[in-house]
Amino acid sequence: MKLPNPTLAIALCILFPICVRAQKDIPSFGKIDKADLEMKDCSFDKAAEAMVLFDVAEVYCFFDLNTSGVLTSQLERHVRIKIFNKKGLGYANIRIPFITDDNAEQIKNVSAQTINLDASGNTVISKVDKASIYTKKLTKRRSEIVLAFPEVKDGSIIEYKYKDEADQLYALRTWYFQRSIPVKLSRYILNFPTTLGISAQPQGGLIVNMKETNEANRNIKAFSMTEVPALRDESYISCDEDYLQKVVPFLVSLDLPGTYSRSMLRTWPGIVKELVSDDYFGMQLKKNIPRTSDLDIMLANISDKYRKMQVIYDYVRKNMVWNNTYGIWALDGVKSAWKDKKGTTGEINLILVNLLRDADIDACPILLSSRDNGRVNTALADYDQFDKVMANVSIDGKTYVLDATNKYTPVGLIPFDVVYSEGLAIEKYDTYKWGWRSLFDNDHSMENYTLIEASIDDKGSMKGEARVTSVDYSRLARIPLLSANREKFIENYFGSKENNMKVDSLTFNNVDIDSLPLIQSCRFSQDISGSGGYNYFSANLFSGLEKNPFIADTRISDVFFGVNQFYSVEGTFTIPAGYSFDALPKNTRLRLPDTSVVFSRYASVSGQKLSVRMELEFKRPIYAAEDYEGFHEFYKKLFAMLNEQYVYKKN
Repeated sequence: MKLPNPTLAIALCILFPICVRAQKDIPSFGKIDKADLEMKDCSFDKAAEAMVLFDVAEVYCFFDLNTSGVLTSQLERHVRIKIFNKKGLGYANIRIPFITDDNAEQIKNVSAQTINLDASGNTVISKVDKASIYTKKLTKRRSEIVLAFPEVKDGSIIEYKYKDEADQLYALRTWYFQRSIPVKLSRYILNFPTTLGISAQPQGGLIVNMKETNEANRNIKAFSMTEVPALRDESYISCDEDYLQKVVPFLVSLDLPGTYSRSMLRTWPGIVKELVSDDYFGMQLKKNIPRTSDLDIMLANISDKYRKMQVIYDYVRKNMVWNNTYGIWALDGVKSAWKDKKGTTGEINLILVNLLRDADIDACPILLSSRDNGRVNTALADYDQFDKVMANVSIDGKTYVLDATNKYTPVGLIPFDVVYSEGLAIEKYDTYKWGWRSLFDNDHSMENYTLIEASIDDKGSMKGEARVTSVDYSRLARIPLLSANREKFIENYFGSKENNMKVDSLTFNNVDIDSLPLIQSCRFSQDISGSGGYNYFSANLFSGLEKNPFIADTRISDVFFGVNQFYSVEGTFTIPAGYSFDALPKNTRLRLPDTSVVFSRYASVSGQKLSVRMELEFKRPIYAAEDYEGFHEFYKKLFAMLNEQYVYKKN
């Protein structure tokens, strides 16, 4: 992979000596206020298990006209974190990522220490020795510095600082003001010559304090936030990255008065051209991967292109082992990965594209950002936004997106970690086949059908059989856990300690046939609750809708399901002779005002037999945070109706 060249003729060189200005209101390294050590909780978030006391950094960019236009950058950072309790101990695991490719970045002057109070109230500093500061290689391109802090316990403060000396603008990175714990002070300063145009755009829903000054032909932009609330876990959030408060800096222009001026903004067409000719990307699609006799035999009598695609996709999934490394590049080359039968996301899926093309199937790589990596900002051209490449296949006017590192997704489904996102298809620029693709799957949804037949004896014990049919994305959500841990699967989907449910004889159909629904059948028993001569039970069993995930009154993020959904529960419940049902819950229909969510419930009684049918349909994959109040109220009513009790008594 070629390192990006953001400044035309800008070369690499040694950073000229510079002096980053001290942030005067920040205590020097090791100077600790005893009140911080005695602090028991965060004043603006009492539930916090830890808090960032301060996180400050300055990035200094230098452009030297005397060395043919050399651009370098340097970051100096100082962080201090307070640990309140045992739940916060994990925040002392510090990692500093950096790019090692071509020595693009060098992390220097690392200092770290733990500060505690002893029994007498004295300050005790435990320095992190050099042996506890080590470099861990992640990929050929990336590594991280790992800091192992000693003596970390309730009440500790950890502190660290370092310098990042970088070629070009590698030290110019997205700055995050917000974390999963509150931040008392976060400050980010950009210091660059007026010859460079650098834009830095805050993103998020909170107010960022900004100040811009000019000193000695240098622009200084300071961004700061105080008492930044933690971004708490929210159910069905697309990704924390999409909502964290941050500032994104990038190079806009180079301006040498009277000499040279040009825009330095990268463009998507430029990136496409660059990737097509890149040694570790586009050129890998021209490699002749050695054919295997068994694959040739499988394809010998197949003329249908869809079937060919299916066979090749299944072959690569079965024969290649993913090494758990994300990325779009084939750093070791597709030939080497093919020989070793092991590789990164980039290597395995570029192999897949190669084999598909060799079978005369219209396929190209498509760059994607997985759910955990966050949404792609299509207005900012930068391939570092992507963490995955997959195969984009066109057959008879229909498009398929294939990820051969995913062992469970059939050819007909868009992989769930990228569904409802946008991907950039990479082809030669002059073919006009490159461009953005919307990965919304309107043909498949998350569907669960539950059938129950149960009877209740005169001692209040319900026994019965249940069959759950999980279709498309519902199957896809369940099958990995079933394959990895059957006991945990049963606990998640069929066990319930809260209602004393006991399940046995659980069997599965179509586990190994990914194009068919996953069918789960079981026998179950449950003790019925009773009071004052009345007995009662819920018909909402094994639906996957037992608990309301939206109990919080407020929400920051959109509700992200990714796909449309449909749930159906049909059950018959027979009570013993001599008993009769009391008044039934009313047949009802509940919907959001825009009808994007609809719930219906119908129940009838014939003698001792109760028949219940409930259906819930979501017609959208995402619901905006600004509409959460109505969504929240809908869910309250929904779960009250789902779990409403059916009452019977002795005649």
